[in-house]
Order: sequence, then C-alpha cells, then structure tokens
Amino acid sequence: MKNGREVLSNIIDTQIPIHEKYGGVVPELASRNHIEAISRVTKKALEEANVKLENIDAITPTYGPGLVGALLVGVSYAKALAFANNIPLVGVNHIQGHIAANYITYPELEPPFLCVMMSGGNTQIIYVKTYTEFEVLGKTRDDAIGEAFDKVARVIGLGYPGGPKVDKLACEGHANIDLPKTHFEGDTLDFSFSGIKTAVINLHHKMPDINKADLCASFQKTVTETLLENVEKAIQKTGEKIVALAGGVSSNSYIRKEFLTLGEKGIKVYMPDLKLCTDNAAMIASSGYYNYIAGKRDTLDLNAIPNLKLN
Repeated sequence: MKNGREVLSNIIDTQIPIHEKYGGVVPELASRNHIEAISRVTKKALEEANVKLENIDAITPTYGPGLVGALLVGVSYAKALAFANNIPLVGVNHIQGHIAANYITYPELEPPFLCVMMSGGNTQIIYVKTYTEFEVLGKTRDDAIGEAFDKVARVIGLGYPGGPKVDKLACEGHANIDLPKTHFEGDTLDFSFSGIKTAVINLHHKMPDINKADLCASFQKTVTETLLENVEKAIQKTGEKIVALAGGVSSNSYIRKEFLTLGEKGIKVYMPDLKLCTDNAAMIASSGYYNYIAGKRDTLDLNAIPNLKLN
C-alpha cells in the first residue's frame, strides 16, 4: 500500500472451499491454513508490487478482533519480519481496517463521517472522528448481522457462506412475510438480531414448505430496515451528512440499494468496492498507514487480542 490509498498488490488466499463442507469456519483448520499460506502470500504480494522488503516503511498486522489462532499466525509472522528487517511494527484493529476500505475506493473521503460496520462478528454504528479516533454509538447486543445471515442460511439448507446465498435467493422472492424487529427503550442505537433469526428458524420448522425465496427476501428487508432506522437516529444525533458502509455484509445487494435512498434526504453514502468488503490485506495496510503517520508503534510484545474493542 502506498500513502494509504494506492494499492500496489492485494493477494487473497481464500479458505471458503475448505470450510464450506463443514458449514462454517473451523478455527483449527483456519489457523493451519494461515500457516501454510502466509509466507507465499507475502512473497507474491512483494513480487506483484515490485517492492523489496527494504523499501517497506512499516509492517501492519491485524491483532484483533477475530479467531485467536489465525490472529497469532499473522502477528507472529509480522513480528518476525519486522525484527529481522528492522522495520517498524504497527498493529491494526480489524474493524478499523474495514472502515479504511472506503479510503481505497474513494480517494476524496476524509473523516469525520458515520460508518455502519456489518460483518460476521460485528455490527456497529461508528462515529469516525479522525483516521485514528472512533466512537461506537451503537452495537449489537447479541448476534452480529452476518452471524444471523449465516444461521438463517444454514437452517433453510443454503449452506456456507450464508450471506451471499441468502442475497441471491432473496432476489427471486418477495418480502411478504412479517418478521419481528427488536427495539430498545431509551436513548440507544444498539441492535438485536437474535429475535428475527429465531423467528425465521421457527417459521421454517413449523412450515417446512414455506417459500424460501420469500423468507430470505423478508429477512433481508427487515434487518435492513433495522439498520436504517438506527443510522437515521445517529445522523440526527451527530449532524453528520456522510455515511459509509463496511464489512462483509456491506456487499449485500439489497442493503446497498436501500442505503442509497439516504441520498434523497441529503446524505452522501459511500460503499467499498465489492472485493474490499470481505477480509483483505489492502484495507489493513491502509489503516496501518494512518496509524503509522499518527506515530503509533508497537513492540515485539504485541499480542493477538480476539475480543479487541475499537475504543
């Protein structure tokens, strides 16, 4: 990554085919495959970028949140590279990386803005104050939105990864099934997706012949409405007129389409390129760049933190 915005190389070694047969990510297999892939991915990235290690200003691994085994592989490898080549080490929060995917897609985008983080492990509304300062305005109290997509997909027989498969099937259906939304009392922007997930599962069990396309379309519509309702509250609360999406679920076609309707209310909406929505090294490097120029440095004591918070 050059200057936080220009991608010189972005090598992705996907494990989806490995985990697909198990219906979800198997942590032990993920860690082993990280070990097998990381060295060749690094070499290929340097070759494609036509850059040598001595030209690198900083090495920026993800150190959390995530699966601890997989995180440890990346952190350990990065520490070894940094130590052996005398290059600064700058740890990156994975959520911060997803936000930075927007900086690659939109060179003109600068903080402050609101970001809706939606992935398999996190659902948050984040006030991005600067490149390195964040305030979480609301978050899920139970399932992350991506987790809900995966569980719904598994129950109705679509398999893993659930998000893209629910999205695809929903395009063939109609959102004609009423599903519950969870609303909390008081001044909160928090989410809950366990209720709607359970409602979909119960409907499928009680009515095995239910139209799965309609069920997917109704599920998608309801969770998107929930996201938008809280985002509009966040806009009113902060006065910000820019909203960015981030995370794997931000590649969902229906969610992207519905968020664009905020433009009718004077809100500018940014969405990462589809290839940058799911986990990738470019977004981590972009975030690492902004940490680096802000003066952040880590020692060889840097460790993986599976439940790392954004602030």
